[in-house]
Amino acid sequence: MTANKEINVQAAAVATFVVFAMNGLVFASWAARIPAVTEALSLTSGQMGTLLLCIAVGSLIALPSAGWVINRIGTGNTVRGAGVVVAVAGLGIALALKVGSVILTAVGLFFFGIAIGLWDVAQNIEGADVEHRMKRTIMPQFHAAFSGGAFIGALLGAGLSQLGVGLPAHLIAIVALVLLTGLIAPRFFIPHAAPAEAAEVDGERAKPGAAWRDGRTLLIGVVVLGATLTEGAGNDWISKATVDGLHASESVGAILFAVFVAGMTLMRFLGGSVIDRFGRVPVLRASMAAAAAGLALFVFANNIILAGIGAVLWGVGAALTFPMGMSAAADDPKHAAARVSVVSTIGYIAFLAGPPLLGYLGDLTGIHRALLAIGAPILLALLLAGAARPLKAKSASAERQYSP
Repeated sequence: MTANKEINVQAAAVATFVVFAMNGLVFASWAARIPAVTEALSLTSGQMGTLLLCIAVGSLIALPSAGWVINRIGTGNTVRGAGVVVAVAGLGIALALKVGSVILTAVGLFFFGIAIGLWDVAQNIEGADVEHRMKRTIMPQFHAAFSGGAFIGALLGAGLSQLGVGLPAHLIAIVALVLLTGLIAPRFFIPHAAPAEAAEVDGERAKPGAAWRDGRTLLIGVVVLGATLTEGAGNDWISKATVDGLHASESVGAILFAVFVAGMTLMRFLGGSVIDRFGRVPVLRASMAAAAAGLALFVFANNIILAGIGAVLWGVGAALTFPMGMSAAADDPKHAAARVSVVSTIGYIAFLAGPPLLGYLGDLTGIHRALLAIGAPILLALLLAGAARPLKAKSASAERQYSP
């Protein structure tokens, strides 16, 4: 590889890191202001929950078609287009809140969900392309950037709320930042496989929907499903489960949620070298085992210290499975867009459906004990981890190296 190409790959890595971070910042800065939306539109919690489904519906519509879009226009143009749609949707939501329109807010959130879904798949495919070029595992660091961006976005939202800055003004500032980042950063992306190359494999044109019939891709999707349920349950329920199950204060519940996120983020920053040393499948199995152990310790602990240790272990276990699933789905660059789209869709469905189902179960058993239900998908992911074995690994020793 020439020095120029090496510089280009490094630039692409930095640009991808920035795009992941911006994606997390946008989503979390919005989520942090949900109480303000509820108040501005005079909604009940149930009505706000229904309104938030508009984001999920938009993303679920976009994700299955994301591979086709990326193969047609490339990862860079997909991120640019998604950034523009996020900006327009953000302005629309700001206007809707100014006039107090629930319908216009719902429309804005729907298009916001579409854009976030396309952006998510495009950034993961670009991350996989960078990983292939660099010949080492870097996807976890990209996902750590997302977590870091989300953390900053949440702090930004909380800070602006504390200062009395209205959500419309907040959204307009985010729109400007998204446009600046979304239009500039993709200039440094590595061009994804041309549509003709992506559509034809071994002399045959790929059939529409072929990725949905690929057994390995679907199994990777099940592994990622376990990971998204694990992460989503922690994000949504650790603080409340701490309060309900251990009779702790809300501030203590927030602290345990923070240590969960901190453990996950730190492991994502450090995880690439761990995967390169021990191999994707062993790390997947160890991650799911750690998540199961952390979950059990958190649920059955009778004091805050043990519960905190469980939360950290849970976060560490949840950290690497999703990024490794994205890498595994993108092992064959010619199929990467379609397969990452499939795996993202399966994971997102779990991320959407899992926490509410746990909430319903929690009405019957208490949310603290209800969390044990995610032990089943965690164990299933552990058993199916072998599906993520690199396609070109030909021996046990080869498995220990990153092999796209």
